[in-house]
Amino acid sequence: MTDDLVTVTMNPAVDHTLRIDEPLKSGAVARTDDAQFDAGGKGINVSKYLTALDVSAPATGFLGGPFGRMIRTQLDDDGVPNDFVEIPDRTRLNTTVLSPDAEYKINHDGPTVGEDAVSDLVERVGTHDPDTVVVAGSLPAGVTTDAVDRLARAGEWDTAVDTSGSLLTELDAEYLVCKPNREELGEATGRSVDSIEECAAAAAELRERGFRYVVASLGPDGALLVSESESVHAPAADADVVDTVGAGDALLSGFLAGLARGESETVALQTGVTVAARVVSVSGTRVPDFDGVFDARSGVNVSQT
Repeated sequence: MTDDLVTVTMNPAVDHTLRIDEPLKSGAVARTDDAQFDAGGKGINVSKYLTALDVSAPATGFLGGPFGRMIRTQLDDDGVPNDFVEIPDRTRLNTTVLSPDAEYKINHDGPTVGEDAVSDLVERVGTHDPDTVVVAGSLPAGVTTDAVDRLARAGEWDTAVDTSGSLLTELDAEYLVCKPNREELGEATGRSVDSIEECAAAAAELRERGFRYVVASLGPDGALLVSESESVHAPAADADVVDTVGAGDALLSGFLAGLARGESETVALQTGVTVAARVVSVSGTRVPDFDGVFDARSGVNVSQT
């Protein structure tokens, strides 16, 4: 069996998103009937978006307990292929509260994962014989960046990684792409990232540590792509922003979808920005309508930095 991509989420979550009509107040009870539960975790989000973009991208990683069963069931129901390693500890629950004045996030730390489970995961990924492996999200207790490097070196595939800035500095293998956000870019390099030009300089420094591409998500400022041959910026595409959860995952998904279609790195960046604009227009990490997304990306202007 061969897949275009396989995503690895070592610390997945059930994403619980709820909306309240009034600002939160200390000591007051907030009530709502507007709540949803999504199979979440950065790699899982990438699998969901890529599947909707007609790119084969089974999800794997670690699942356990009732929340793990919820994730597996929802992915099955949504037609997203998955092949997770079962662990004894419980998968986590992450909550986002959307109020009129702010967005609040409460994330659980997650389970503890042992070395045997990591070995099972490496073997599980190999059975899919992917072209690209995407390792995304935080690492659970018991797992270090050695496991990420081990996955990157375990087969002939390229590896994309999306994790915290501090963890990016610990990786030793060669990688296809990393996808830091602005804060992670500064954390990984120690550089100022206030301006787009400063972000580009930080991304260029990070790329030299073993990444073919650095794709940096800059929120309302759009995204940057730095490669050996160019450094380009794409502004954010027009969107009615409802919820920013999953925006960076969508950027990476669109970029990888472009590469999987054999397109240039610049067109892949345009694809990522367009996909991200669709994702922020819906709440939670559910998949929006991607009809016409490959045509709409031509409206994203790209400039040299």
